[in-house]
Formats: sequence, C-alpha cells, structure tokens
Amino acid sequence: MENQAHVERKSYFDGGLLQYIGWSILGFLVTVFTLGICYPWSITMKYAWKVNHTVIDGRRLQFTGSAVGLFGNWIKWWALFVITLGIYSFWLFIKLEKWKVKHTSFVD
Repeated sequence: MENQAHVERKSYFDGGLLQYIGWSILGFLVTVFTLGICYPWSITMKYAWKVNHTVIDGRRLQFTGSAVGLFGNWIKWWALFVITLGIYSFWLFIKLEKWKVKHTSFVD
C-alpha cells in the first residue's frame, strides 16, 4: 500500500467578494422589506452560496435546503422561543446548524 501513488485532493473556496456583498445586500433588503418574514429565505440563499462554492478533498459540496423547508421549522422554533420566554434560544443555533448539515452533501 505504500507503493500506491498519492493523489492530492485540494480543499478550497471559490466564491468572490462581490458575490458575497451582493447576496448579503439582497438578503438584508428582502428581510427588511418583508419585516423579517422572509429571513429564512435570506439564510438559505447565503448559506447555499457559501456551500455551493466549497470544495473539500476535491469534492464539491451542494446545499439542497429550501426557504420553504426552513420556514416551517422557523415558525416552530420561534413559537418555542416565545413559550419558553427565550430559554429555547439556547437551542435555536444548534437546531439551525443541524438543519443546514442535513441539507448539505457532496455533488457526486
């Protein structure tokens, strides 16, 4: 097994600054003009850009989540936040990260 040729697999991010600024401004504007209702769309849009421009060990990642899919969870999580008088906020970040990872995979 030592005689096998070592295949170099690179990890990199190929997104650009102007793209990031554009998606950030668009997400902010959509969130503000919809009074926060479309914030899940902003989250998924920016996260999809980040993931879809990421290559790990030569394999490109893809994000398959949607704003509609996140919206149902978002309503549930915020209801729990209100019911628990904010205590659920400690779990919100973890729930969102789990949702993101669940919808992230390799292209091939």
